[in-house]
Amino acid sequence: MDIAIVLFDGVDELDAVAPFEVFENAAAEGADLTTTLCTLDGAPTVTASHGLELGSESRLADLSPDLLVVPGGRWNARGETGAWAEAEKGDVPAAIRRLHEAGVTVAGVCTGGMLLARAGLTDGRPATTHRGAVDDLRDSGANVVDARVVDDGDVITAGGVTSGLDLALHVVEREFGADVAGAVAERMEYERQGTVHRGESRTN
Repeated sequence: MDIAIVLFDGVDELDAVAPFEVFENAAAEGADLTTTLCTLDGAPTVTASHGLELGSESRLADLSPDLLVVPGGRWNARGETGAWAEAEKGDVPAAIRRLHEAGVTVAGVCTGGMLLARAGLTDGRPATTHRGAVDDLRDSGANVVDARVVDDGDVITAGGVTSGLDLALHVVEREFGADVAGAVAERMEYERQGTVHRGESRTN
C-alpha cells in the first residue's frame, strides 16, 4: 500500500506527523506499506503552522498512492497560509478531486476534511472535522457526524488535531488487521480515542 501525505505552508505539524509515525511503525510491524511526504509543487520544505520546517520527499503528481492523507491547519485563522488559504487557491482541492476520481482513497485529518469538502468529496456524505470548522463542513453539504473517525469507504475524515493518530490506526486496522494496529498502538504507548463511524458507502 502506497500512502502519500500532502504538505503545504501552514499545515498543522501533528496532522501530518502523527499519521506518518503510525504508518512507519506499522511498516516496522510488518505491514506492506510505504509512506511519502510530498508537496503539490515539489517544494523541498514547508513551514508548518507553529514554525516547524517539514521536509518533502516528492511532488504529488509523481506519485501513485493508494491512499492520500490531507492534513489541516490554520483553517479558522483565514490567513495567507494553511488549509483555508489552500482551499481558496484551489490547487490542492483540484488535486484531491483528480486522485479520488482515479480511484484513490482520500483521508482528511482535522480541518484537512475541509479541503476534501472544497473538492466536493463530502457532499451528501458522512464526515467530521475539527469542532471549530463543523459549521463550515455542514454548510458545505456534508452530513456531519459526531465521531472521532468517519470511514465512508473511499473518503475518511477525523476530527481534532490529535485525531490523525486515530485515523491512521484505523486505516492500519482496516488494511492490515487489528493485531498490527494493536501492536502499533502499544509501541507508541497510545490509547485510541473516540468512536469510529462507518458510513453506508464503506465496502471494506
